[in-house]
Amino acid sequence: MEPNTIKCVVVGDGAVGKTCLLISYTTNAFPEEYIPTVFDNYSAQTAVDGQLVSLNLWDTAGQEEYDRLRTLSYPQTNIFVICFSIGNPSSYANVRHKWHPEVSHHCPNVPVLLVGTKRDLRNDTETVKKLKEQSLVPTTPQQGTSLAKQVGAVKYLECSALMQDGVHEVFSEAVRAVLYPATKKNTKKCCSQQAAKRSTYCLSAYRTSWLEGARNAAVTCVSGNFPFSY
Repeated sequence: MEPNTIKCVVVGDGAVGKTCLLISYTTNAFPEEYIPTVFDNYSAQTAVDGQLVSLNLWDTAGQEEYDRLRTLSYPQTNIFVICFSIGNPSSYANVRHKWHPEVSHHCPNVPVLLVGTKRDLRNDTETVKKLKEQSLVPTTPQQGTSLAKQVGAVKYLECSALMQDGVHEVFSEAVRAVLYPATKKNTKKCCSQQAAKRSTYCLSAYRTSWLEGARNAAVTCVSGNFPFSY
């Protein structure tokens, strides 16, 4: 029997730890170097509540210059994981101001899981000190739970990819949100199968390192009869 296939797209501000979360989940190792992402795909097979699932994980770039490109990964999404860094209050604010509006606009009926990353920074002396200098503090669990309710997320979870803490729970809950959807009218995948047949999205997945200034990749999208190059 073929396992259920679930497409999970991870979004959030740049540098909040999306890639580290995905790499830690798929390899049980923490990456040493930060390389900004454009598009990357990971695949993992997992069993949740006795059900075998093929989990297709999509990593996206949070930087503004990739706003138009990023949304090309959204069709056929089953679950969005919106991330913010517990040590970065602005990334928390952007969940409400940017990320939830973006995914709900493109995929209004797709469930969202809210995740606070870098939980280890909540008690990190250097992080707390830098935030205090700006009259700020790390995001609390209560604030995360409150935000999840505001944006209608199925749940709020916290994790630390560095400490391998709570990582697997994030994706288990993402799978459960798809396997056991809350009763909601018109709940469906982002873009119907019929709409997907009318439009073809061609994504060239690649990584780019701003540190090296390497931005030579091109991605072409063909939607209906209208081609766009980025």
